[in-house]
Amino acid sequence: MALLTLDKVSVAYDNNYILKDFDLALEKGQLISLLGPSGCGKTTTLRLIAGFLEAKDGKFTFDGKDYTRVPVNKRNFGFVFQSYALFPHLSVYENVAFGLKMRKVKDDEIKKRVMRILEVVSLAGFEKRLPQELSGGQRQRVAIARALVIEPDLLLFDEPLSNLDANLRVNMRVEIRRIQQELGITTVYVSHDQEECFSISDRVAIMNKGNVEQLERPETIFKYPATEFVARFIGFHNFVEFDERSEQDGVIALRVGARQFTATKNPGTLTPGARKGAIRPDDLIVTAADGGELPANALPGVVKVSTYLGRSYQYVVETELGDFTANQEMESAYLSGQRVNLIFPPEKLVLVQ
Repeated sequence: MALLTLDKVSVAYDNNYILKDFDLALEKGQLISLLGPSGCGKTTTLRLIAGFLEAKDGKFTFDGKDYTRVPVNKRNFGFVFQSYALFPHLSVYENVAFGLKMRKVKDDEIKKRVMRILEVVSLAGFEKRLPQELSGGQRQRVAIARALVIEPDLLLFDEPLSNLDANLRVNMRVEIRRIQQELGITTVYVSHDQEECFSISDRVAIMNKGNVEQLERPETIFKYPATEFVARFIGFHNFVEFDERSEQDGVIALRVGARQFTATKNPGTLTPGARKGAIRPDDLIVTAADGGELPANALPGVVKVSTYLGRSYQYVVETELGDFTANQEMESAYLSGQRVNLIFPPEKLVLVQ
């Protein structure tokens, strides 16, 4: 049974629906990320769970209890804000202890819990410092400690790393995952950063216009996007609309015009009726056209643009089916105007809706 369930939930601002009949389920101990472009509804979903927003319709269940109308101060949830939201005049210790004091916890218990959680977030010895005496990463760890010290039933993150520089973001996401796994706390994490979400999550929900397009393990989404939106969002830039699709002997046969292709049966090609092929630039293979018979799953074309990327070259290849982008490591580049073949490996071709 899921720990957290949103069932047909709708949220609207002045009759403008941000979420409409929205469903989500989260298992105990998991870290789930809500990922998508600006305006997709991920922050609205997080604020609804936290209690900052109220659902217009639907039901929010947590640990078997109806939380739909439970006020925010009655939900034992920890919230880590994008801006840290630390009190500048209070020390690290006082910032972390604040929630416990509001709950009227005894002083000796407060000290024990604060010191223990500062150890968890690697800030032991920093308890007397003020926020302005800390680095960005240290301030974020104080915010995490403050959310954890109340021993929440659920931990919520709202783009917690967006204010940090690139190197610090990488270090902090490792820390967040370490802390979450060490404590086994159920977590909902919101970000617009794909790499960040994929690296720390048990499952990722890709959102679009208030709906979940795909909810799966990160590696499944990365390899096998279910829809064209998800595919484009995670880096599949090449698409082919096939005219026909048939299956025989474990192989999917595809036709577009006079061109024949095949795709391997895998989780990315099993969606019934899906005829739109998608492939990453890194998975396309570019070979020189020698005028002979075309290899299997090949499409002839002409190099339109050749760009050096450092470790590889990127080509935009013009074909009868449109332009395709391919990335390939090689010693010397194909030149603009050169005739080439694009080969679509059957095991790399995904079929999306």
